Order: sequence, then structure tokens, then C-alpha cells
Amino acid sequence: MDADWLVFHPTPKKPDFRLPAGAVDAHCHVFGPEAEFPFAPERKYTPCDAGKDQLFALRDFLGFERNVIVQATCHGKDNRAMVDACRAASDRARGIASVGAEVSERELRDMHAAGVRGVRFNFVKRLVDDTPREDFLEIAARIQKLGWHIVVYFEAQDLEDLEPFLTQLPGTIVVDHMGRPDISKPVNNPDFQRFLRLMEENGNIWSKVTCPERLSRQGPPYDDVVAHAAAVVARFPDRVLWGTDWPHPNMKSHMPDDGALVDFIPRIARTPEQQRKLLVDNPMRLYWA
Repeated sequence: MDADWLVFHPTPKKPDFRLPAGAVDAHCHVFGPEAEFPFAPERKYTPCDAGKDQLFALRDFLGFERNVIVQATCHGKDNRAMVDACRAASDRARGIASVGAEVSERELRDMHAAGVRGVRFNFVKRLVDDTPREDFLEIAARIQKLGWHIVVYFEAQDLEDLEPFLTQLPGTIVVDHMGRPDISKPVNNPDFQRFLRLMEENGNIWSKVTCPERLSRQGPPYDDVVAHAAAVVARFPDRVLWGTDWPHPNMKSHMPDDGALVDFIPRIARTPEQQRKLLVDNPMRLYWA
């Protein structure tokens, strides 16, 4: 692995917050193990091994019932590790794939049978090479017959440029990590208001209120992220998802305690109804309906 790679927390705390029955960790990954599922030659980073057995052990320890496993960029468009994890979990996992325009109909059907329910379009240039937007539009059109949705990953400064493209996409769109807002700016800053307005004007756009550890400028317990995430949950309670982001790729400042991340949930979803929608109703409707 990379010399500066931070390995996931070996002994997370047992959460104080008791998750509602049927809770879903709707954003996590698997890395390898490399001996079985080699990393992509074009990858921008080389992580530690973090396979399905470790993910499922964490799921059970934290109290989740299910996982949504998002294809990690270190595996490129080789979705075998993610698909293998979905198959191993049976009905307790769903997957999000990364594919190119060259993907065959048979490959899409095979992934669907394994539990894949969407594709991810990544616009963060430090993580992936640029993809023509025409390719993304072609993929988006093809997956509609499977009932899949699209996950998009971008940073706040790119939203103005991306907005016309995002509103062209068919079906449900899920934005990773609230579009990575600049947490040093208040909730009423124009950039974050642009994101909220995008969700307000497009009922097909959802958001993951994830990764306080990635967004925070202060570090644990991530007080500076609460207002932004709570604003999204309060305004769009039926279109939000939450996940651990385990095993926390490319964290540089610190490695979060996954139990402490679970304890962050009631700070942003403040009522039992909001918590139930965030953790159970919304992901079940999107991934298991």
C-alpha cells in the first residue's frame, strides 16, 4: 500500500446510539484483497486490503442489517471484488458499479443478478481520469431498463459547471457526501445554497449525508459538519442516505472510529422518524424495493 496510507480503525467503539432495526450502511467499499482481486493499473492510490469478511464483521458489530457497497476507484472498472461481496452477502448487500460505455448488456444483467443497483460517475479529478460526458449519458440511458440509479461524486466548486449535465440525467441521482461542501463557510453561503436549490428543484436528486470525517476542518467529533448535514436531512427527509464510508479511502488527517461515526447520526437526524427514514426506509425503497 502507499507509504502514507491510513489503515481503517482496528478496534472501533460500540456505538452508544442504537440503530433502528433493519438499518442500512448505504456507503462503504471493499479493497481486494489484492491477491484475489488485483487493483487497477490506472489507479491513483494503492490501499490496504479491506475485504468483504472485514466489512461484514463491522456491519454486525455496529448493528447494521445491510450494506450498499460502492465500487472503489482503486479497482477502476473491474467490479469483481464488489460483486463478489454482494453475492457473498446474499440479500443483505447491494452494489454500485463503475462501468464504461463498452460494458455489455450481459455484464449489466450479470451484475444486476448479483445485487448491483446503480452506477457511479466520478468527477473528482485527483481520483479518476476524465470521462467524456457523452459516455456517461449513454450509460445512464442504458441502465434505465434495469431500474438502476446514478451516484455522482463531485466537489462543491464543480457544481456550477456540472449542474446542467446533472439535470439531463434520467432516473434517480444520488449525490455523494452532500457534494463535498466547504464546511468553513456557513450553511447560508451561496455554494451550499446552490446545492440545496438543486435538490429543491429536482425531486429525483438525493444526497448522502456522509463523511463528516472527510469534510470537517476541526476533526472529531465533527461539530462543524452538523449544521450542513442536519439542514439536508430536515429539508429532504425522504431523499437522504447515510453510510460509514468504510474503510475510509484516502484519509490523510486521521482515521475515524466507525462507532463514533454512528454516534454522529442522531446529531443530524434528530427525531426517531428522521432516523428511520435515513437509515431504513429510504435505502430500502431505493435498493431493495
